[in-house]
Amino acid sequence: MESCRALAIIVGMNTLTATSCAPAGAASMSRTVGDMLREWRQRRRMSQLLLASEAEISTRHLSFVESGRALPSREMVMHLAERLDIPLRARNALLVAAGYAPLYRERALSDPQLDAAREAVELVLKGHEPYPAVAVDRHWTIVAANHALAPLLSGAKPALLEAPVNALRLSMHPDGIASRIANWHAWRAHLLSRLQRQIDVSADATLAALYDELAAYPTPPDAEPAGDSHASPLEQIAVPLRLRTDIGMLSFFSTTTVFGTPVDVTLSELAIEAFFPADPQTADALRKFADTRAASATQA
Repeated sequence: MESCRALAIIVGMNTLTATSCAPAGAASMSRTVGDMLREWRQRRRMSQLLLASEAEISTRHLSFVESGRALPSREMVMHLAERLDIPLRARNALLVAAGYAPLYRERALSDPQLDAAREAVELVLKGHEPYPAVAVDRHWTIVAANHALAPLLSGAKPALLEAPVNALRLSMHPDGIASRIANWHAWRAHLLSRLQRQIDVSADATLAALYDELAAYPTPPDAEPAGDSHASPLEQIAVPLRLRTDIGMLSFFSTTTVFGTPVDVTLSELAIEAFFPADPQTADALRKFADTRAASATQA
């Protein structure tokens, strides 16, 4: 019951506070737009020739932009950012570095203009019950969750369930649910690999610090030895989450949903992690939990 009470902190659509783009703008004061574009090009492992070809500009012009000999127009900054698949937040930083106003707004989820998006998130989370699902921001902070998440939180210390709750820290911290993850080694490798891909794409310093933090966590005493168990049919195609809970051993695979073609920074960084039962036992346990919870709510 302690985990259910703690869950009330994060269940429902909590306000996601809009953060200022000032840090990115401040950084751009010491780095030119050319420096930043070159860093993004190198991060994408593209040569000047390849990027110029994809952007349909001359290599000479791209070289002048990167070296600072030519100042790109607002349209050229956005054109190159599109070719480099740069996140919206970083595109704003590029525009500021080039002397232009940011193009993309960053609203709180409580903003009336995001009402439709917020309702869509609530609909997906509610509709996914009796299976767990959470909505997270770019740093894996949980901004909403459905009631089916409660069984997964059993054993987590209250401090880790106080807002803001970081989903990755909650799962890997010794005071979180790490000790209840049966396949801890496989799950840890999966999360760190996924986080590294996000860092490669976004160049986000906060995610890089989170990676170092997670990588330093000790192995739980009860974790299965790495590679000890025979791979199930599911484990041959995906890494499941196998979790010891108060309602039994639960096994999940997950999917990630993002908004298509967003033009708001907050919306572009929002993702829904939905967990599906990997076996009939998990599905049955979660349905029984939901029925028990509904019966308790009716009696109350």
